Amino acid sequence: MWKERLHRLLGRLHLDGRDISVFLMSLLLAFSIWLIHNLSLNYSDTLTVPVVAQCDIEGHSNVSSNSSMIAARCRTSGFSLLRIRHQAKRKALTVRFDSKDLHHKDGELFFITAAELGNYVTDIFGDGVRLESFLSETVQFRFPFENNKRVPVQAVQVLSFKPQYMAMGQIRLQPDSVTVYGEPFHLDNIDRVFTRTIDLLNLKSSAHGVVRLEPMAGIRMSETEVNYSLDVTRYVEIRSEVPVGVRNVPAGRKLSVYPSTATVVFKCAFPLSQDPTEDVSFYIDYRDFTNSIGGKCIAHASRIPESVIECSVSPEVFDCVEEGRQ
Repeated sequence: MWKERLHRLLGRLHLDGRDISVFLMSLLLAFSIWLIHNLSLNYSDTLTVPVVAQCDIEGHSNVSSNSSMIAARCRTSGFSLLRIRHQAKRKALTVRFDSKDLHHKDGELFFITAAELGNYVTDIFGDGVRLESFLSETVQFRFPFENNKRVPVQAVQVLSFKPQYMAMGQIRLQPDSVTVYGEPFHLDNIDRVFTRTIDLLNLKSSAHGVVRLEPMAGIRMSETEVNYSLDVTRYVEIRSEVPVGVRNVPAGRKLSVYPSTATVVFKCAFPLSQDPTEDVSFYIDYRDFTNSIGGKCIAHASRIPESVIECSVSPEVFDCVEEGRQ
């Protein structure tokens, strides 16, 4: 019945099947243009996104156990509105917060204020969204307590220097310790963490950089990388023959040192600011002698100038003999 009526109508309008196809395509194209135009316009609307917080808080898990709904009045395009609403129906969005923006409330509870949330609008809602206002003054997250301990970081290094260059002290790490998290049976066996190998070869100037920490099974670390720095300087060598004295010998006792002189090699920062042999002295401490085995002792140095980076004494061990025992 309806087919006959349709044929009569098309006959009166002098339309055939091809004309109908063109008409429908035109109608679809017009609708598409209208839809794209409207979705391209900006709208002010309320957006709600479930968020799981991620943050490095000492003594706590780095991921919140709950998700919180963050609602805000925003202005954005129709396309963005559709995207955000579709995303909110799926699963909670994980957002990484700076620890300075999360405030401790009580126990495992932490909160972030609307003012600080303003720094994370793009992370929460995406690009092209302009915030008008949040609907809540604060948002809370729960970060469960986690077993942890603080351990030092030890550098694993391979160093070499060009001739007449050397390090001024040890390599420095920042931070020099990290917090490790895990089950107690894992933590009990950890007293330090190591960097990956720092290769610094043929150095003639100070070096610095970033190095990753070696991961450990079952362990999470508060830092995954640390900064390192090493001061390098040019040096000159000065050799000197110096007498070896004694100190803290009780009255009525005499301590003899063999040999009574030593050859000392000073490595000094270049350019040399003063003669390192002027005020320096080397000695055997009587207390070391009393605690020694067979009277073998190591000489100490006093008043070494700051310009001296390193000094070596030859021989390293001296034979000491006490006289005048009662």
